[in-house]
Amino acid sequence: MADTPEPSAEQLVAAAGSKRPTIAIKVYAPFKVYYDGDGYSISAVNETGPFDILPKHHNFLCMLVPCDLVIDTPDEGKKVIKISRALMHVRAGRVVVFLDV
Repeated sequence: MADTPEPSAEQLVAAAGSKRPTIAIKVYAPFKVYYDGDGYSISAVNETGPFDILPKHHNFLCMLVPCDLVIDTPDEGKKVIKISRALMHVRAGRVVVFLDV
């Protein structure tokens, strides 16, 4: 029996009917939830510069600098949230952004 190679991400997406993988995203402040749902990606800026978080990203923790937080959502398209300062935590397929910290 021959070893069959693992399918690539592109092949998995094609086999799923072009359904793009998503990541769970929650953006909130002490008294308001700005976004809580799935997204294709989230883009932000830290002291090193701009970056994107995609599904299956490694665990990650950083402080964000003032920027536009951009979430590419399945339902609403691109959702932009202007932030002044925040903490971003990526772990186990989930992104949590705590605003006003």
